[in-house]
Amino acid sequence: MAPTAATRATIKVLPVPDDLPEPLPEPAVEDIRLEAVMGALSDPLRMGIVRKLLLESERFDHPCGWFGLDRPKSSLTHHFKALREAGVTRQRQYGLERRSHVRVDDLDARFPGLLALVADWTPPQAS
Repeated sequence: MAPTAATRATIKVLPVPDDLPEPLPEPAVEDIRLEAVMGALSDPLRMGIVRKLLLESERFDHPCGWFGLDRPKSSLTHHFKALREAGVTRQRQYGLERRSHVRVDDLDARFPGLLALVADWTPPQAS
């Protein structure tokens, strides 16, 4: 059953703090391609990362450890890079740590409704 307007998940959009480090390389808004975004979101782990950022963010951006994923660091680095290079997330370097947040305004401008679908997605149950 599809979620109704009354049951849709609420996407959290937090204010941008002052004095942020420059973002890592990413596509400009006009260069974000639907096929790249869909390719990045085709992996359930990456879709779960984006969904968690959309619904559970406690701060503007989050380090990899916040997600509680039991994966090797090299694997997580790959997944976060795929999301950033597709234009789904923005990453910034804070010393040795990279933090991520979803490019909500950019993606809503390019593909209205896409993030609402991600937020409403139900992750598969671990077996």
